[in-house]
Formats: sequence, structure tokens, C-alpha cells
Amino acid sequence: MRESEYAESRADFVHQLRIAIKEANETQYWLELLHQADYINKKGFKSINQDCIEVIKILIAIIKSTTKK
Repeated sequence: MRESEYAESRADFVHQLRIAIKEANETQYWLELLHQADYINKKGFKSINQDCIEVIKILIAIIKSTTKK
């Protein structure tokens, strides 16, 4: 997400945000693995996973509003 601050164009900005969504999805994958392996408890998993979901929703909303312009 930090890279999107220095995007060279609107298209580049959206591209960087799409990459951030992919990274957030990968983070969710690793969280699931950590939870399944009992490295993090259910409460911790739910909390962090919900944060990831919220970040993804925010990124999608930004992309939608940016591409409407």
C-alpha cells in the first residue's frame, strides 16, 4: 500500500492497490496455516483475520471510487 503513494498515474495507483489486495489475501493464507498449526489461538486468528478482511474491503472501495473518476 505504501508504494501506491508514489504512483506515477491513476492506473499505476490502482495497480498498486490490487497488488496490496493480493498481499492481504496471502496474509490470510499464512494466518490460516498458523492457526491450523496452533501457533495462534482462535481468538487471535479471528481478530487478525477480521483486520485483513477490513483492509481488503477498504482497498476494494478505493479502487472502485478511483476507477469511476
